[in-house]
Amino acid sequence: MPELPEVETVRKGLEKLNNNFHIERVEVLKERSIASIGGSENFVNKINNSYLGNWERRGKYLIGSLHTKEKNSKGFLVVHLRMTGQFKLLEKKILPCKHTRVRFLEKGGKELRFIDIRNFGQMWYVPSAKSVPEIVSGIKRLGPEPFSTNFNSGYLKEYLKKKTRSIKSALLDQETVAGVGNIYADETLFDAGIDPRTESRNLKSDELKKLCSSLVKILKISIGEGGTTFSDFRDLEGINGNYGGQAWVYRRAGKNCRKCGETILREKICGRSTHWCPNCQK
Repeated sequence: MPELPEVETVRKGLEKLNNNFHIERVEVLKERSIASIGGSENFVNKINNSYLGNWERRGKYLIGSLHTKEKNSKGFLVVHLRMTGQFKLLEKKILPCKHTRVRFLEKGGKELRFIDIRNFGQMWYVPSAKSVPEIVSGIKRLGPEPFSTNFNSGYLKEYLKKKTRSIKSALLDQETVAGVGNIYADETLFDAGIDPRTESRNLKSDELKKLCSSLVKILKISIGEGGTTFSDFRDLEGINGNYGGQAWVYRRAGKNCRKCGETILREKICGRSTHWCPNCQK
């Protein structure tokens, strides 16, 4: 599943279309891709003849503003890529593949195409009279953004002080911190030198400070590399993310640790494959 760096990479690509992409019409090829009230019919009617404006990211959600030619607000387009969702910008007409779910078409022939192999991705139309969290309830439950001032060791200490679950499990919970998934939880815990099985409440203040610092560091590196591609992720131009080739522990079970030479271990924690170095993470 695309995590924060991958979603941020897509956001940056969509941001380049700001005010330069006029949606003449929308085609919904798969009804289940539309999650907002009124289904695809309302979605299409509200978004047709809109201009794409600024794009923001909240956790793993993409939030795009819609406006008229006169710059009057027409609401928001909200997208969650889920497992395999991706956008592709096409400069000329190409027949849609079988995994194409939604098409945003310009009069001149350009197309912003949403492709989703597993078909778990979702889209919402949010009218300008409503706030995004009112329509997309999942956003209400998100914890602080890793790059925000609200995410710090003091916050983590208070939030985790009674949590008996593992720190790996806590990092995967979007209510703890928004946008982190399996890849960056493993990489962050390695960088911080923390055993992923450690009970959250047992982490010391210095470990929590290191955890916050490591998470921000790892995410920034990955964003700079365009995210991680192990199977499906591509940016708008179809380019793979490059972080995967320099991962310290993720998907490196049985290989030697790049730091100490110890064998990388793999174990299921909270139902997710977890990778760590038993020597570097104690």
